[in-house]
Amino acid sequence: MTPDEYVEAVLDLVERIPPGRVMSYGAVADALAECSGRASARLVGSIMARYGGAVPWHRVVNSVGRLPPGHEVEARARLRAEGCPLRPSGVDMKAAWSPEQGR
Repeated sequence: MTPDEYVEAVLDLVERIPPGRVMSYGAVADALAECSGRASARLVGSIMARYGGAVPWHRVVNSVGRLPPGHEVEARARLRAEGCPLRPSGVDMKAAWSPEQGR
């Protein structure tokens, strides 16, 4: 898989995360690891920062549910509107986790 194909695969997977649910950067990387040969949460984060504006970027959080840095207010508002379970520090990962996406 070329770097451009990997970017497209990440964005496609993020598109499939249902409203009100989330995946972590690491889960996105893990879901694509077998077909891509890559397994880097940091790379997924970089892709989301650079190209994620056209997909539901707010549905990708860190492993403990923290919202995307610098976009916490907007992400919280979007997730709340979708009915995502939230905590003061971010997303309630036990209730909102969507690891089955992409598998």
